[in-house]
Amino acid sequence: MLQQVIDFYYEFEKKNADPRTEGWFLVRSPVDGIVICLTYVFVVTVLGPRFMKNRQPMNIRSIMLVYNFLMVLLSAYMVYLFLNGGWLSTYTIGCQLTDRSRSTEAMNMVLGCYLFYVSKYIEFLDTIFFIMRKKMHQVTFLHVWHHAVMPASWFAAPRFEPGGMCSFPALINSCVHVAMYTYYGIAALGPEYQKYIWWKKYLTKLQIIQFVVVIVHAGQSAFTDCDYPRWINYWLVCFSGIFLILFSNFYIQEYIKRLRAKKIAQHTSRSITSNGTTTKSEANGVEYSNGHGPIANGIKED
Repeated sequence: MLQQVIDFYYEFEKKNADPRTEGWFLVRSPVDGIVICLTYVFVVTVLGPRFMKNRQPMNIRSIMLVYNFLMVLLSAYMVYLFLNGGWLSTYTIGCQLTDRSRSTEAMNMVLGCYLFYVSKYIEFLDTIFFIMRKKMHQVTFLHVWHHAVMPASWFAAPRFEPGGMCSFPALINSCVHVAMYTYYGIAALGPEYQKYIWWKKYLTKLQIIQFVVVIVHAGQSAFTDCDYPRWINYWLVCFSGIFLILFSNFYIQEYIKRLRAKKIAQHTSRSITSNGTTTKSEANGVEYSNGHGPIANGIKED
């Protein structure tokens, strides 16, 4: 069965591969990307946590500042390539085929799709930095799943269709990442800059909106007569649908249920105070959020 799958792929590749990206790094074969993604999962779920278990968190603020700044620039450059590759001129929001010429505009689109694909491997560093700083609570299933499957899912773009309809979600995602890495960069500056990133929850909303837009855009191929490969659009719909569910669940847990519990705890605390009742913990100057996590001395449960 495995041999049949391999034979089918190479036969499909012969007929459909884009010659403009022939031999490009990480585009020569899907095997390279699959191996890298599996290695990433092993490192961030097993090897990394074990390595940091008995070590102190690393101070990598300078590295993170440089990394986030470069990611903002890379994301902005990809937006530029997508816009100048067609989205500011010939591309439409409807059925859009790939321009397979070697014109400057077409090659901008090819380079944009390729860099977007490669950037998904670079973003593995997000998780590595969490582990180096021992922020293990941020290495969630959503985070690891998102980073692990993105490169594999985007291999088809530079290899078979570097442009056309699949470039639209890449453009939207690059815009989102400009905002996201700007947020990460400000957060890396330190606690005194926290007041400038009050818009954190709006990033999650932006990502949710992104998935809805992609589903609607890619899903139109099911109701229109379009020559763009439908298997790519169907994949985008399924892929974005999974992330829509996961990100929506994260938003509900983080910004609705958690905030509701916090408000209830604050209301209960005010009621106790108004009744002139003081708990032993309050007398010692230590407050408790929702009866569990200490938030005294600037330490908050997260």
